[in-house]
Amino acid sequence: MEKEKVLTVVVDHKKKGHWSTEEVAAELKELVIACQGEVIDQVICRLDNLTAPYLIGKGKVSEIASLCSVIQVDTVVFSHDLKGSQQRNLEEIINIKTIDRTQLILDIFARHATSQEGKMQVELAQLEYLLPRLVGKGIALSRLGGGIGTLGPGETKLEVDRRKIAIRIAKLKKGLDEIVSNRALNRKRRKEKGVPSISVIGYTNAGKSTLLNKLTDARQVTRDGLFTTLDSLSRQLILSNHQKVVISDTVGFMHNLPHHLIEAFKATLEEVAEADLLLHVLDISHPHYRNLYDSVLEVSGELNSLNKPVITALNKIDKLEDKTWFQELQDVIKNPVAVSAKTGENLDVLLRKIEVMLSSLITNITVTIPINRMDLVSLAHEDGQVYSVKYYNDYIYLRAALPRKLAGLFQKIQIKKE
Repeated sequence: MEKEKVLTVVVDHKKKGHWSTEEVAAELKELVIACQGEVIDQVICRLDNLTAPYLIGKGKVSEIASLCSVIQVDTVVFSHDLKGSQQRNLEEIINIKTIDRTQLILDIFARHATSQEGKMQVELAQLEYLLPRLVGKGIALSRLGGGIGTLGPGETKLEVDRRKIAIRIAKLKKGLDEIVSNRALNRKRRKEKGVPSISVIGYTNAGKSTLLNKLTDARQVTRDGLFTTLDSLSRQLILSNHQKVVISDTVGFMHNLPHHLIEAFKATLEEVAEADLLLHVLDISHPHYRNLYDSVLEVSGELNSLNKPVITALNKIDKLEDKTWFQELQDVIKNPVAVSAKTGENLDVLLRKIEVMLSSLITNITVTIPINRMDLVSLAHEDGQVYSVKYYNDYIYLRAALPRKLAGLFQKIQIKKE
């Protein structure tokens, strides 16, 4: 299949943030590649103020139109979000399909969603993006022939009117609310048993799924690319002190991640907000890893998770020759551990760090319980570490390390010996 030829337009203005123009351009190119496209050329527009009709100046739009006719591209992709009116105005002059970075991300999500939940979340995000743009001519409905930015939300055709789209959005939200409720119920059960939860977060393509595979034998399919894993996955992890924890993967973060995308994926991202510990996977081999680190913190702030305990796994150290930098990061990055999810280097150090940080959730108990409560002995073996168990005529003597909430149950039922 022939790749779609793309011209990228990188908008550089004074409110651009901490990412350089070159970094924005490089990531935009990666997004195009993830959509099976090929960047033929790029245009950088430097301006002090954005314009209402075209986002950029009309003269620059004419230059882009001329360039497109010369290099014969199929699609123009803007690094900055376009309003519906701006998109239509640009297409009238350029006369080529014109989309923005958000549409590019949504396209990648549509390609990689596999579970029913993932597909529902992507469809919701797409429809919420499209709804305000279905005005007048709409979003160039002739685009439905295919290509980057046109991968639609399943069987829901873009020709349906605003009312039908609004009804579909309401139905999707209801379905996702049910998923949120079910997850909340599962979390409540885990918390009642005192089982800690770890949420794996990080910039897209940092190696989160690879790390989860190494730690739990999850056998999650991994690929090198942006947003290759969308569907959340939870697995049990048993630490060396026999403590059981639930560790969950999440959708990758990205700088300037569209807010409605975060809203659509709240069923998945709530695992972050409710976790006892965050495991932040950072691609330390990336030339701009500090930007990636800061961007993840920004998204964590939106999820109200900045105050949670964090371990930062500095991943992909197998790609580095010089590792003397590690000491310099001790005061800059929260609880760093240099690892390689690919080779397994230092994963034992990471697990010990997790064990130490979760140790406050474990307590040692010495109790005597009724002889007919063998179910509690089984529970102690299942969810804790049993040091000693002795059986007498009318009671059981038990010494164990248990989650604090579970320990309370044992202490409540214990027989008080005189």
